[in-house]
Amino acid sequence: MDPAQPGPGEELNSGAVTTPRLAASVIVVRGAGDALEVLLVQRNPASRFMGGAWVFPGGSVDAADGDGEEALRAAGVREVAEESGIALADPTSLVPYSRWITPRAVKIRFDTWFFLAHVPWETAPQIDGGECVDWRWSTPQDALDAYAAGELLLVFPTIKHLEQFARFPCAHALVAHARTQRVEPVEPRVVLEGEVARVLLPGDEGYEAVGASA
Repeated sequence: MDPAQPGPGEELNSGAVTTPRLAASVIVVRGAGDALEVLLVQRNPASRFMGGAWVFPGGSVDAADGDGEEALRAAGVREVAEESGIALADPTSLVPYSRWITPRAVKIRFDTWFFLAHVPWETAPQIDGGECVDWRWSTPQDALDAYAAGELLLVFPTIKHLEQFARFPCAHALVAHARTQRVEPVEPRVVLEGEVARVLLPGDEGYEAVGASA
C-alpha cells in the first residue's frame, strides 16, 4: 500500500478547480501521562466518498453553525456526536491542531480544520451503523501497523496525522504541544507518474514544480 496516493472517492478533476467546502474534524484522544490512544471510526463501505476508510470523526460546516472559528467548533462537536455518540459539552475546549486543504486536482475538495479533544479513558463510543459502521481506540503506531498489514484502510491525511502523533509519549504531551503551535494550511499537490497519481506535501521534492505547472 502506498500512503502517497489519493484515497477512495478522491477522483481526479479534469475540469475547473472545485471550491473547497469548509469542514471540521475532531481527533478524539484519551490517556493520561503514560498513554495515547486515538479514536478512529469506519465510514460505511457503501459511501461514495471514503467508503470503508477509517477516519477521525468530522464533516462539513452548516450555515446554522455560524461563522468563523465558532462555526468550525460547532460543526466538530456535532459531527463527533453523530458519528461516534460522544457528547463534547464545551466547544471552546477543542484545541486547533492542523488545517488541510484537498489538492486542487481532486474533484471533491474540503478545507478541513482538525481539532484535538481529550476525553476520559472510560469514554465508550456508540455508532448508529449508518454513516459509520465501526469504531476502535488505537495507539497511533498500532493503527499505522494495521494499515501496513492491510487490516485498516486509511487515507493520506489520517496517515500523516498518525505519524506525527506516534512521536508523542502521551495524550497530555500531544495536547500541550498543540496549544503552542500556530496552525498553517497544508495543501497537498497531485503529480501524475504514468497512470499513478502521487500526493506531495510542502517540502517534498517536486512540490513547487507541480504548483508552477498548475
